[in-house]
Amino acid sequence: MDISFAFPGQGAQFVGMGKDLYDASSSVRELFSQADDAAGTDTAALIFDGTEEQLKQTDNTQIAVTLVNLAAREVLRERGIESTRSAGFSLGEYAAMVDAGVLTATDAFTLVIARGRIMESISRENDEGGERAGMAAAMGKDLDEIRSILSREQVENAYPSLYNSPVQTVIGGTPSGLVAASEALKAGGVRRIIPLKVSGPFHTPLMERAREQFAEIACDIAFADPAKPLYSNVTGGLVGSGEEARALCLDQLTHTVLWTAEERSLLSDGAELVLEVGPGSVLQGLWKAVAKSEDAWPVDRFHCAGTIEEIDAIIEEIR
Repeated sequence: MDISFAFPGQGAQFVGMGKDLYDASSSVRELFSQADDAAGTDTAALIFDGTEEQLKQTDNTQIAVTLVNLAAREVLRERGIESTRSAGFSLGEYAAMVDAGVLTATDAFTLVIARGRIMESISRENDEGGERAGMAAAMGKDLDEIRSILSREQVENAYPSLYNSPVQTVIGGTPSGLVAASEALKAGGVRRIIPLKVSGPFHTPLMERAREQFAEIACDIAFADPAKPLYSNVTGGLVGSGEEARALCLDQLTHTVLWTAEERSLLSDGAELVLEVGPGSVLQGLWKAVAKSEDAWPVDRFHCAGTIEEIDAIIEEIR
C-alpha cells in the first residue's frame, strides 16, 4: 500500500503529548535523550509536566512537536509501517526530512532549536506598542482571492502565510498590518477573520531577517538527497535534492506554506493512505476542509497516527 506520512507543525502541541509513545518504546526514549542533548534541557519534563504557556513559546514548541512527530514515526516503524512518501506542515517539514533520509534526527533537532529561537526573536521585532505580531485565519476565500484583495487595497505588513484549504488562508503580519488586512478582507467578502494563538508573522516577508540568520546555521548541516518522495511547503511539489531541501528550508520562513497544493500532490502521485504522524488532528481537519468545496475529495483516506491507540487501529485496518 502507498502510505504517506504527514507531520503536523506548530499549533498541534499540548501538554502530555507523546507520553504513551514514550512509555511504550525504548527507541522513543532514546530519541528524547538525543533531543535533551541538543536542547540542553529535559524535554520529557517540558512536554509531559510543563505548562501550556511554556509549551506554546516558539522556542519550546519547535523541539517539542518535532520530537513527538519523530516518536510517532518510530512507533509506526517498530510496528512495520513505513512511508512511501513524506510531507510536513510548516515545522513538520523537519520530521518529514528525517523520514525521507535528508536529515538525521540529531541534525533536525539542532535546526529546529535554532529556528525556534530565531523566529521568536525576529517576531518580537515586528511587535508594535505592546501588541504582538501574529496570524489570523481568513475564512471563505481561496488563496488567490486573498492575495488579490490585499494587493488591490495596498495593505502593508500583512501577507498570506498558510494556504490551509480552498476556504481558509492564514495571514501573518504586524498588529497594524493585521487590522488593515482584516478590514480589507471583510470588505472584500471574507466572512470571518479568526485571530490565532500564534506570536509571530511566520512564513511572510516580515521574517526575512530570520531567514538570513537561519542560513548561517543551515549551511553547517548536511542535507542528503531524499531517499523517497519528499514534498515542499514552498512549491507544493517534490524536492529534488539535498541542496534544494536546504534552500527551501530558508525560503519556507518567508513564503506561503502551500499545504493544499501538497495534499493534491500526494493524491495525484498515488497516496492510498495518508497518516497524520504526530500530536493532535489539525491536519485531519485541514484535509476534511477540502471536501467542503470538492464533493469528490477522499475524506476517508486520511487517519491520525499520533497515539498508540490510533496506531494500533491503523494496523488492524490494514491487516
